[in-house]
Amino acid sequence: MTRAFDFRHKRNFYNRLARLRKFVRSPWAGGVVLILFTVLALVLANLPWTASAYHHLFEARLRIGFDGFSLDEPLEAWVNDGLMAVFFFYVGLEIKREVIAGRLSGLRQAALPLAAALGGMVFPALIYFAINPSGPYAVGWGVPTATDIAFALGVLSLFGPRVPVSLKVFLTALAVVDDLGAILVIAIFYGGAVKWGFLFLALAIMAGLYGLNRLGETRISYFLIPAFVVWGLFYYSGIHATLSGVAMAMIIPMRPRYSKPYFFRQLRNFTRSLERVREEDERFPDAEQRYYLQRMKDLSYNSIGMSYRLEDLLAPYVTFIIMPIFALANAGVRIDLEYLDIFRYSSEGGAVGMGIFLGLLVGKPLGIFLTSWAAVKSGFAEMPGGVSWRMLLAVACLGGIGFTMSIFVDALAFDEEFFVNQGKIAILLGSLASALLGALLIRVTMPAVKN
Repeated sequence: MTRAFDFRHKRNFYNRLARLRKFVRSPWAGGVVLILFTVLALVLANLPWTASAYHHLFEARLRIGFDGFSLDEPLEAWVNDGLMAVFFFYVGLEIKREVIAGRLSGLRQAALPLAAALGGMVFPALIYFAINPSGPYAVGWGVPTATDIAFALGVLSLFGPRVPVSLKVFLTALAVVDDLGAILVIAIFYGGAVKWGFLFLALAIMAGLYGLNRLGETRISYFLIPAFVVWGLFYYSGIHATLSGVAMAMIIPMRPRYSKPYFFRQLRNFTRSLERVREEDERFPDAEQRYYLQRMKDLSYNSIGMSYRLEDLLAPYVTFIIMPIFALANAGVRIDLEYLDIFRYSSEGGAVGMGIFLGLLVGKPLGIFLTSWAAVKSGFAEMPGGVSWRMLLAVACLGGIGFTMSIFVDALAFDEEFFVNQGKIAILLGSLASALLGALLIRVTMPAVKN
């Protein structure tokens, strides 16, 4: 009886573990976790018995370093400047892969996503400027220009095979280009006063690392250890520290340590050696076989470029740790009538909320759709196979899901708490409305798959 009970418990445990693995590997898992942590942040920030503790937690200061060279920042700043540097590093690796060997590697492949992303940034900024042409809140034009790739692809994946593969490829490439645009906006328009000495020192280190890359160096420690130094130098230079992640990603080698001919030659040698070792012995693997298997593992590992290995390694940590922590630290805005009334002009906040909300919900899909239409009609780009204009408009609406990048830019753009909080509320409402509108249009425009 006890053994049967233990067996059932083990079987249930492994079944749950299998379901968890299936969930983690699904394309919408990251978006679900992000939503849960966003809701958690909002709850903690507004319940009377948790609000004080929540705000004190992320306002608590953390000091690292020593006298004369130390970093003393609130926990929220460590999340935004430190953990998000890893996120930007991961995004940089994605952009590099797509440009060199992916969906953006050829002009014909990249033309439509490039045009769509450009329109998807310009139109929201124009709408925001039309509503907030001047004043201290005009600097928020960059907030509605970003698309959250995790949420957008997560919503699209909910419709499974109803969505043509070519349309999924288009949205992925669009989001990658959009991320690059957001990075450039942050670097150019939302940095502080530059301290050139620190910046030149960081650039000198990066130039040395680029030289190592060109010389064929593929050991990971030679690049990641200096990356922490470059992050610190960017921090002190006045350029936002997270951009060091993107810069370092561009330097990471994509070339593997072992070439294709060397890989196959060694693989054949190890395979023959394995087959020769004590065939009569039923034990597998024995000590000698373990040696060859370990060598084969090392051979396979070093036949993949460092850039690809790091991207695969970081993906689950970025999706299920860094992004949820960012949401927990930044989405906890106090729900107040003065923040919720985003369509009201006020002397204190202009129409920050209205500009962001309409920029995401109207500007994003309008910009993506119109520039895509112009690019295809002019012959500059090709329409994705099996996609109609109605389908493309439906997916363009998902571009209005700004969330992560928009909240990040919101924190950089505004100094006053009122602007920051109303901006976050507008981002949450605009992203939710864009997701619902996009999902509705996808359901209407894309036919169900017949069994």
